[in-house]
Amino acid sequence: MSIRLRLLLSYAAMLLVPLVMMIITAALLVLVFRGDFQGIRDQLRTGVGLFEDQNVEHTFKELKRTSEKNPNILTDLSYLAELDQDLQTNQANLIVRKGNTLIYVSPTLKSSDILLQLPEFKHPGRPEHEDAKRYGKELLEVNSFDFLDNGQQPSSMFIITTVSPLVNFTQKFFPILFLMLFIILILTHTLLTIYVSRSIVQPLRKLKNAMKRIQAGDLDFQVHITNKDEIGQLSIAFEQMRKQLKESIQTQIQYEENRKELISNISHDIRTPLTAIRGYVDGLGDGIADTPDKKQKYIEIISAKAEEMDHLIDELFLYSKLDLKRVPFNFEIVDFASFLLDWSDELDFELGKKGVHYKSEITLQEQVLVSLDRDKIKRVFANILDNSLKYLNKSEKYITLHAKITGEYVMIEITDNGIGVDAEALPHIFDRFYRADPSRNSQQGGSGLGLAISKQMIEGHGGTIGARSVKDEGTCISIKLPLRRLKDGGSA
Repeated sequence: MSIRLRLLLSYAAMLLVPLVMMIITAALLVLVFRGDFQGIRDQLRTGVGLFEDQNVEHTFKELKRTSEKNPNILTDLSYLAELDQDLQTNQANLIVRKGNTLIYVSPTLKSSDILLQLPEFKHPGRPEHEDAKRYGKELLEVNSFDFLDNGQQPSSMFIITTVSPLVNFTQKFFPILFLMLFIILILTHTLLTIYVSRSIVQPLRKLKNAMKRIQAGDLDFQVHITNKDEIGQLSIAFEQMRKQLKESIQTQIQYEENRKELISNISHDIRTPLTAIRGYVDGLGDGIADTPDKKQKYIEIISAKAEEMDHLIDELFLYSKLDLKRVPFNFEIVDFASFLLDWSDELDFELGKKGVHYKSEITLQEQVLVSLDRDKIKRVFANILDNSLKYLNKSEKYITLHAKITGEYVMIEITDNGIGVDAEALPHIFDRFYRADPSRNSQQGGSGLGLAISKQMIEGHGGTIGARSVKDEGTCISIKLPLRRLKDGGSA
């Protein structure tokens, strides 16, 4: 449930509950002071006010005055019948007893059980009231007035009121009911306030504490999400931000470590040819090269070492730009079969001059379209071949090219029969500055960046590059490039 809906429901409840309570309270008050709803409706029809004094007390006052001035009229049957008729409009009936004889009984009470249970004569001139009791099947309230007639004979007048059980219950327990309604009203507001505050404030407090932990540099925690409302969505976004921030910091730390390693590797790789150059320059300066042939040899060595340094710097510069994604890729849709066949022909010619047996197995149909940067893919192939040629130590040297379609990719495999790579070194051959040969001064060492650059370029094409190798048998470098999809949904 959303916070907006929750607030609307809580506010509606806070509005409706007191309104309903007020209506119920008003109805209870009406029942207490007016008796029942039927009497209210009758009074509305006759135009009598709901809260005007029209009750039994008014009748008793009249009877008291009459008993003091003219008590004989209280035994006049015509007067009593008229008085009884007036009382019936208020759900009441009249009984008059003289001595032990009932001289008048309202027609509606002639068969009532109350005739046998009327109160005894007590105090002349003072009204008596008894709480409602059940007489047979009726709930009746008895109001009596004792008086002495002219003969000083004890007489009593009884006004019997039919009471509704609901009215009687309400009159007895109205304070308790009113207190309960008041408590319910308070509890409703309190519980709704607590519920809304907890469902909103507590998640916000958790986010606040999480922000403090992030501010303190602590990212090793998790924001627990329990709701699916707006705050829950905010918590999800906050948790994602925390994860990304943690990953970013870890990446930054890794970059810093890589930078330190890079500087160390650069220093080592540049120092080697630089030391050699300095040594040969000193040799020329000290006159060690005392013949023209030696001088020419020293100069050629210095030139080769300078070229090696230049190549290393170029490789390093290119790798850095690829790592920072600052090298633009000039993609174009290429018929890969034709592209690979042309490059294979060039490769056959170049390897033939070096005494390497070359074989190609290109099982690609025409119009196999791939989006690629021609120059960079050729650079990848060149790096792989350079790496293979460095480690071809057999008398019969072989390099094979395979190409085929594999699912949504075109697979290219370049295989040689060189010295191979140890199993523990194989996962690291695409790492920068990594050499399977620990001797960095070997003739076959290279810059250690060729395969790392190849990996960056292939990943820039959305592809993958891997290797498998058997020691002393050879190595296979495999490349997968995604096929270009046609608009009709078929693969090209």
